[in-house]
Amino acid sequence: MLNNLTDTEEGDGGAQSQGDINPKESSPFINSSDAAAEKSQQYDGKNMALFEEEMDTSPMVSSLLSSLANYSNLPQGSKEHEEAENNEAESSRKKPVKAPQLGTLMGVYLPCIQNIFGVILFLRMTWLVGIGGVVGCFIIVFICCSTTMLTAISMSAIATNGVVPAGGAYYMISRSLGPEFGGAVGICFYLGTTFAGAMYILGAIELLLIYIAPKAAIFPLEGLEGSEAEAALLNNMRVYGTILLFFMATVVFVGVKYVNKLALVFLACVILSILAVYAGVINTGWDPPEFPVCLLGNRTLVSKNFDVCAKTIESANGTVTTQLWRMFCDSPLLNATCDKYFVANNISQVQGIPGVTSGVLAENMFGTYYEKGDLIARKNMESIEDQDDPLTNSNRYVLADIGSFFTLLVGIYFPSVTGIMAGSNRSGDLRDAQKSIPIGTIAAITTTSFVYMTSVVLFGACIEGVVLRDKFGEGVHGNLVIGTLAWPSPWVIVIGSFFSTCGAGLQSLTGAPRLMQAIAKDGIVPALRIFGHAKANGEPTWSLLLTVGICEIGILIASLDAVAPILSMFFLMCYMFVNLACALQTLLRTPNWRPRFKFYHWALSFLGMSLCLTLMFICSWYYAIIAMLIAGSIYKYIEFAGAEKEWGDGIRGLSLSAARYALMRLEEGQPHTKNWRPQLLTLVSTDSEQNIEQPRLLSLTNQLKAGKGLTIVGTALVGSYLENQEQTQRAEQALRKLMETEKVKGFCQVTVSSNLRDATSHLLQASGLGGLKHNAVLVSWPRNWRQGDEHQTWRNFVELVRETTAASLAMLVPKNIAAFPSNGERFTEGHIDVWWIVHDGGMLMLLPFLLKQHKVWRKCKIRIFTVAQLDDNSIQMKKDLTTFLYHLRIEALVEVVEMHDSDISAYTYEKTLVMEQRSQMLKQINLSKNEREREIQSITDSSRGSIRRKNPAAVTTQLSVTEEPAADSKEEKPEEEVQLIHDNTTPTTPATSLSPTEGAKSPGEQVQRTWTEKCDGEPAKPPGAATPEGIKDIFNMKPNQSNVRRMHTALRLNEVIIKKSSEAKLVLLNMPGPPKNRTGDENCILHTDRSRMCSVR
Repeated sequence: MLNNLTDTEEGDGGAQSQGDINPKESSPFINSSDAAAEKSQQYDGKNMALFEEEMDTSPMVSSLLSSLANYSNLPQGSKEHEEAENNEAESSRKKPVKAPQLGTLMGVYLPCIQNIFGVILFLRMTWLVGIGGVVGCFIIVFICCSTTMLTAISMSAIATNGVVPAGGAYYMISRSLGPEFGGAVGICFYLGTTFAGAMYILGAIELLLIYIAPKAAIFPLEGLEGSEAEAALLNNMRVYGTILLFFMATVVFVGVKYVNKLALVFLACVILSILAVYAGVINTGWDPPEFPVCLLGNRTLVSKNFDVCAKTIESANGTVTTQLWRMFCDSPLLNATCDKYFVANNISQVQGIPGVTSGVLAENMFGTYYEKGDLIARKNMESIEDQDDPLTNSNRYVLADIGSFFTLLVGIYFPSVTGIMAGSNRSGDLRDAQKSIPIGTIAAITTTSFVYMTSVVLFGACIEGVVLRDKFGEGVHGNLVIGTLAWPSPWVIVIGSFFSTCGAGLQSLTGAPRLMQAIAKDGIVPALRIFGHAKANGEPTWSLLLTVGICEIGILIASLDAVAPILSMFFLMCYMFVNLACALQTLLRTPNWRPRFKFYHWALSFLGMSLCLTLMFICSWYYAIIAMLIAGSIYKYIEFAGAEKEWGDGIRGLSLSAARYALMRLEEGQPHTKNWRPQLLTLVSTDSEQNIEQPRLLSLTNQLKAGKGLTIVGTALVGSYLENQEQTQRAEQALRKLMETEKVKGFCQVTVSSNLRDATSHLLQASGLGGLKHNAVLVSWPRNWRQGDEHQTWRNFVELVRETTAASLAMLVPKNIAAFPSNGERFTEGHIDVWWIVHDGGMLMLLPFLLKQHKVWRKCKIRIFTVAQLDDNSIQMKKDLTTFLYHLRIEALVEVVEMHDSDISAYTYEKTLVMEQRSQMLKQINLSKNEREREIQSITDSSRGSIRRKNPAAVTTQLSVTEEPAADSKEEKPEEEVQLIHDNTTPTTPATSLSPTEGAKSPGEQVQRTWTEKCDGEPAKPPGAATPEGIKDIFNMKPNQSNVRRMHTALRLNEVIIKKSSEAKLVLLNMPGPPKNRTGDENCILHTDRSRMCSVR
C-alpha cells in the first residue's frame, strides 16, 4: 500500500502530498513500491485488500460479470459483421456492433421451414406415394420425421447448455464429443450440405427442362428411345446444372446480402406452393380438374404423341384412324398391320384427378414396385397379352425409369426432412438463442411433419394410381403431377418450386463454405488450414471454390434419385452424433451439463441415434459403409496429425468413466497367470539440470513392453516440494519428452523428499492406482560402485532391493545400461543366454520371449542354461527342461551345466577373511574418512601378498577379466581388485541419483554378484575404544562359513558364465537376495565378465 509519510518521517507531521486526503500509516510490512502503490489505489475502498495478491490470476466477480454481460457472438460471414470489421480497419474509432435482434419466428421457425420443404416434396412426393402406397409411404415419412424430431430434442438440450456461437451442428458436436468426432462429423455435415446444393440445382434443372422449357434442351430427346433418351437427358442436366452452379457461386461470391434479400422471396414461393396444393385438394371435392389419362388395356400411354384417346373416330366421311392408330400400325388404313397388343386390347380413358371423394384411396393403399423398364399399368384392370410376344413400341408407353424398392424410397425421401439445423446455424443472430432454438426448431418439424403426413394421405385420396407412379407426368401431357392437383393453375407449383429450389441451392452454397471455414479456423485438420483464409470482407473464397468443386461432382452424377441417398448418409451420420452427444452427456452426468431445455432423456437420444444408424443401412448399405470409412479416416487423421484441443468434451468424461469402471474391476481379484505381464516401474535419475541420465533404460523398457501393459517412468528429487516445484516440472517435461522419443507409452511421475531414499520408497509404494499397479521394477546398476564416496548410493540400492522383495515385486537390474542397444539398432544374429539357477516363477523364461517380439532382438536365439549338482541326473534334467519349454511354447536351446562340489580355494577363504576383518576393524577404531581409506588400502595390499604367496593360480584364473573403473574415478584400481568394500559408519555424501548408471564397459565385461553378511565376531565397541588386544583378536578371527560358501559359489558360477556365454548379446540370470539381517554390513563380491547383463529377481 502507498506510504504517504515516508518523506516526512523526521518532521513532526510533515506536509502531505497534494490531493492526499487520507494518509495511510507507514509499516515495515507494507510494500511501498510503485507497482504496489498502483494496486493499492486500484483496490482502495473496494474491500479487496485481502485478495489483492490473487487479482492477477483471479479477477473480481464484478469484472467477470461485466465481461459475460457484454459477450456478443455474431455469425460467421454475416454482412453486418463484415461491414463493421471493414469500418474498423478504415478508421481508428471502433464503431459499436448492433446486437442480434432476431426472434423465434424470423430467426428459427421460418428458416427451418424453408430448408425442410424442398425439391423432394414437389418432384418426388407423388411418385413415392404411388410406388410405396399410402401405408408404406406413411411409414417412411413417420420414421424419418420421428428421427428428426428426436434429433431436434437432443439438439435443443445441447444448444441450451450454455452459449451457442455460430457454427451450428459442427460446434455442438465438436464441443460435446471432442475434436476428433467434431472434425469427422463436421466434414461429413459439410459434404452433406454441399451435395444438397447439387440436389437442389438438379431439381431446378429438371423443372426447367421437363416442365417449363422442354425445347431448351441442348441434346434433343425427340426420336430417342431407351438408353439413348436417358443419356441425352442426363447430358442436358450436366450442362445446364454446371451453368446454374457457376451463376449461383458468382452470386454468393459477390456478397451474402443478395442471398439474404432473396430469402424472403424464396420462402414466399414455398408457402404459396403448399397453400396452392391444399387449395387444390379442397377444390377436388366438388370440381376436380380435367386431366384424362389414356390407357391401352391396362398400360399407360405417353400422351404427347397423340391428340385423341381412341383408335378411330367417326366423321362425316366415315371411320377415320387417329394418330394413336398410326403409332401402332404401319399405315393409316383400317386394313393395316398393327401391333398384336394394340389389336387385342381396347383404348380407355380415366380421370387423372378423380377427387378426394372418389374412393381411389383404397386402390392406392398399398405399393407397387417396378424394375427398370417395366410398364406403368393400372391395378385391377384386365388386359389381353401374349407372354411369348416381345414388347414392341415401348417408347409409346410410360415406363419405370429406375428399379424401385422400399429402401430406395427411404433414401430418396430423407433429404426432404433435413434442414433442422437452420436455426442453430443462425444462433449468432438470435436475441435469445437458448429460448428460440428449441421452440422454433420443434415447431418447424411439427409443422413440416404434419404437411408431409397429410400430403401422403391426400395424394393417395385424390390422384389416380397410374398418375402417381408416373414420375415425369408423361401420361398427363407432361405436366408436373403435383401441379395437376394445384389450384388455380399448375404453373403456380411449377414456378414456385423452381424458385424455391434455386433459393435452397443458394442457401447451401452460402452455408457450406462457412462451415468449412469454421472447421479450418479451429485448426483440428492441418490439411484444411488453407480454407480458413478469406477475402478482406470475410468471405471464405477458398472454401467457396472447394464447395463448387465438390458440388460439381454431384451435378455430373446428374440424377436426382442417385444424389439423394448420398447426402442422406452424411446428414444421418451428423444427426446420429448429435443424439450420441446428448445421450453421453446425460449418462455421464457431468457437472457442466445443465441445459435449460428440460424435455429430454437419454433414452430418447439413444432411440434417435439407433434410428439414424438403421436408416443409414436401410437407405444404402454400401453408401453407409463408405460414409463411415470417410468419417473413420478423418477421425484417425485428426487423432494423429490434428491439433491438440481441450474443449471439455464428453469423450474425455467417457474415458474417465470407463477407466474408473476398469479399475474397479481390477480390484475384484488378482489377475490370472495367463494374463500376467510385466507392469514396469522404471526408475531413472536426473542431473542438476533435470536431464535424464539413463535414456537407454527407456529403450529397454520399450523393447520389453512394445506398448503393451502399464509403464510408469519415475524419478526422485531431493529437497522440499514447495522450493523445488520448478525443478519438478522440468523433470516431468524431460521424462515426457524422452518417453515420446523412445516411444514408451505410459505415465511419468516425479517425487520430492528430504532424502533420496525416502523419495525412492515413495515412488515404489505410491505409483499406480487401485488394481493398475506395477509388478516389476526396472533400475540400473549403481554407478561408481568402486568409489568410497558413493557408499550411500550403494546403500540406497540395497534398500531398494529389500523393499521390492518385501512388496513381492519382480526386479530387473541391467548392468552397463549404456551398452544396451537403442530402438534403432538391429541384431542380425547372436544369442540371449538365460542362466536359470533358481526358480523365480517363470520371469526369466518370459523376458527373452518379450525381447524377441521387438525388432532389435527378433533375430537372436534363446539359450537356456541350468546348473546341475553332484547328485542330479543331467540327462533327465535336460529332457524335463525341454518338455517344460515345449509346454510354455518357447523355442530355445537347452544346456545343463554340471558344477561339482570342490574344495574351497585359499583365495576364496582369504578374500572372505580380509573382507570381514576390515568390516570389524573399522567399527572399533575412530578414523577420518581419508584415514579409513588408507587403512583399507593397507589391509588390502597385505592380504594380496598373502593370497599371491598361498594360491597364485587362483588369482590368475579367476580374475583374468577385469572391470574398468568408473568414468569419473580419480584413481586407477589394481587390475585384480574385484571387491567392493563399504563400511556402515563411513561418512557419506548426499546421493544425487536414484539408480545411476555405470559408464559403458568394454566388450567382454559382465558382473556376477553375491551378498555376504557381517561376521560373527564380538560386538563392536564404541568409537575410540579400540585396544591392541581387540585388533589382535581381529587378525586371529575365522571367517563366517556362510560367507565363504557364498564367495565360493560366486567365483565358480562366474567361471562357467565366462566360458559359456562369452559371445552372447545379453545374459539374463537370477540375482541373489540381500541378507535378511539389516543391522550388519553388506559386502557384495563382484566378478566381471560381460558388458550386457541383466539380473532378475
